[in-house]
Amino acid sequence: MRIVAALGGNALLRRGEHPDADVQLRHVREAARSLAELVEAGHEVVVTHGNGPQIGLLAVESETDPALTAPYPLDVLGAQTQGMIGTLLARELLARLPGRPVAVLVTHTEVDPDDPAFEHPAKFIGQPLTDRQAVRLGRELGWATAQDGPVRRRVVPSPEPRDVLEAPVVRQLLGSGTVVICAGGGGVPVVRDLDTGRTTGVEAVVDKDRTAALLAEQLDADALLILTDVTHVFTGFGTSRPRPLLTATPVQLRGLELPEGSMRPKAEAAASFVERTGGLAAIGPLDNALGILLGTTGTTVQPSSTAVPTGARA
Repeated sequence: MRIVAALGGNALLRRGEHPDADVQLRHVREAARSLAELVEAGHEVVVTHGNGPQIGLLAVESETDPALTAPYPLDVLGAQTQGMIGTLLARELLARLPGRPVAVLVTHTEVDPDDPAFEHPAKFIGQPLTDRQAVRLGRELGWATAQDGPVRRRVVPSPEPRDVLEAPVVRQLLGSGTVVICAGGGGVPVVRDLDTGRTTGVEAVVDKDRTAALLAEQLDADALLILTDVTHVFTGFGTSRPRPLLTATPVQLRGLELPEGSMRPKAEAAASFVERTGGLAAIGPLDNALGILLGTTGTTVQPSSTAVPTGARA
């Protein structure tokens, strides 16, 4: 099978953890073991990853660097996170898959310059902020912030992905047996000049799950696996009685009350891929990608109305 596996940025740097390199490397090693199992089982694998915590960290450093006359734009910082996270993943995969080629590809995602998301920032990036920090950063740097559970975080525009420009290159690499790491952080967001064909970066962060779903469609992938820091999608999330959802249709997924800043985009991406391709999509734990594919863990999204009720496994 051809599989696109999307790693959550928060799965590589979890809430409350210090954003140190060794902390992220520990999670990358866990992810690489899980991904290597897919490759060893004979599947073609494309890896995408989030970058919310990482790009937020770089943005703070850039905004507060006295050596700069202006901070680096988000599209450039997004490219930096592709290289940073990509090299950590590649090293670990090369160690676990001796003799197997692994490539990290900086990719660009075309978006619509008139996307309404540019007027309504909603994508969380960076570390939690106190109310005082949020007010100060809004005043000094012009940052928009919003409530993310019990804390505030920076929010930036997140336009819909229209095209992963390097998808043909990814397809060629897969044909040579290469494990490809690409579309990190949703890809570098760009708009295209229709007259010249030139692309220009924009101040945004594309949702990596939606980009992963689009890339999976462009590659004719058989499956989209969204790997995160929870075992399932849960009904009653945030209540005293959350229950794991084992299978669901796209309609059922969209009908759930899910957090906008975390599980909602994952559910939407999985639902969209299934609806548009009829392929398999699933959401589950970072440390057991093969189990998600086999249906022993995670939430499987299927196109028919044969979903198993919550709490039961077919």
